[in-house]
Amino acid sequence: MPKDYLSEFLPDLEEFRKKTIQFHNKELSVAEYKAFSGGFGSYAQRGGEKHMLRLRMAGGRLTKDRLEFVIKTCEKYHINFVKLTTCQSIQLHNLEAENLCEMMEEAWKAGMISRGGGGDFPRNVMASPLSGVQQDEYFDVMPYAEAAGEYLMQFIKAVKFPRKLKVSFSSNPANEPHSTFRDMGFCANANKTFDVYICGGLGNNPSLGIKVAADIDGNKILYYIKAMVNTFVTYGNYENRAKSRTRYLKDTLGIDGLINVYTEQLKNVMESEQLDINVSPYVINKTGNSSLSYPHKRVVTQKQSGLYSIFYQPLGGKIAPEKLKELYEVIKDMNDVEIRITPDEGLYVINCNANETEKVLEITNDGANTLFETSVACVGASTCQVGLGDSPALLARCIEAVKKENFPDGVLPKIHISGCPSSCGTHQIAAIGFRGAMKPTPEGPKPAFAVFEGGNDRQGEEVIAGTGKAIAVDEIPNFLVELGRMVHSEGMVYEQWIQSNHDKLVSLIEKYTA
Repeated sequence: MPKDYLSEFLPDLEEFRKKTIQFHNKELSVAEYKAFSGGFGSYAQRGGEKHMLRLRMAGGRLTKDRLEFVIKTCEKYHINFVKLTTCQSIQLHNLEAENLCEMMEEAWKAGMISRGGGGDFPRNVMASPLSGVQQDEYFDVMPYAEAAGEYLMQFIKAVKFPRKLKVSFSSNPANEPHSTFRDMGFCANANKTFDVYICGGLGNNPSLGIKVAADIDGNKILYYIKAMVNTFVTYGNYENRAKSRTRYLKDTLGIDGLINVYTEQLKNVMESEQLDINVSPYVINKTGNSSLSYPHKRVVTQKQSGLYSIFYQPLGGKIAPEKLKELYEVIKDMNDVEIRITPDEGLYVINCNANETEKVLEITNDGANTLFETSVACVGASTCQVGLGDSPALLARCIEAVKKENFPDGVLPKIHISGCPSSCGTHQIAAIGFRGAMKPTPEGPKPAFAVFEGGNDRQGEEVIAGTGKAIAVDEIPNFLVELGRMVHSEGMVYEQWIQSNHDKLVSLIEKYTA
């Protein structure tokens, strides 16, 4: 991170320290502290005794240096809870207030700024996790994501946003970082250009983005970002927080009106500023000893001859610090190897040769073994102040119930669970998703999760699932087991089965939501 940002942000820590002390002295309410601390990437956890810290890293690039820092921080401060997030960042949980400022300063100096990691600021810039190594990508978007991430840092203290601004880059139509429905997304094309989408997002009143530019030169991306910043601060809603995200600009301006004002802002920026960049793809000098595909379902053959990426999904995205250390000890002397955090709370260890792949596979065999076990869950109500449902606990119960059935892989899809409407578990784009809720019963309200189905995040096929009825928490594992039995009885995987059996899924949902 450039030193000018570091010197600019470090003085802010004294105010953060004071506010944290005031919060623990009951001089600030939970809401008042949250409004302030979020701008530092930190929130008090439920109950107000412990804290979390979100470390931003553009594109989820967890280099060995960054990984070593996280490990040493966990050891120094006795941290026992590390979470991979759907925005490709790392969250450290159960932190003591007296350590928070020191830990934050150390992270910043190590190049992992938490400033703007929450609150009404530009958030961690996302990218396709295998960018630069994936065989079917159009081109490497990671350098652009990092350039964008660095550029957006300058607005953290200079501009007051109505709400947060999320920017992402996709290298292929898989659209893993959801570039077609973020506040701003850049989608790579086969001709080495980007299409630009704006004003999308999940959560309350979700919306797909609008394409406002096609086939742009990648070296011009900062002009488009600055035009989005100017559009948001000029026309965003500062009065009604519930309607202050970029997606509501389509309601206030209309789609044609939004395109017109964005185009005008872009024209002004291009005429008045010099924001060209010149990036180069990462150079991987390493070569492997084989160009063959590696026969393991968790291994992806890279476009670099003889190199592989190994997928590892800690269940629910929660990874033990001891596991991070074990992983680091294995890869620390491997040339060009690094980790990429995925938008689904997993990770890839990239640039491994065949021998290195064997070693990484061996130490990551405790993670997800089936598609269903790669399911996503936000941090949930046991930790999050605004959570309604305990997402990790539900996921654990579901995995346990399904595992007993010994279904073939694919019989059940990956599910996504969010504890509240904020969609931190991205439940709205899942084949089957759940969102924390309460279900009225004759005995009174009971903890439940609303069910969503039919979501799709692939570019050109996007579907944001609508809200369904709620299933009581205790019944959700039974619902999934019954669904798996239905699919398995017909000798199919879920992706095949749902094409001609959607009516059966609807009937099953009705049974459990009645």
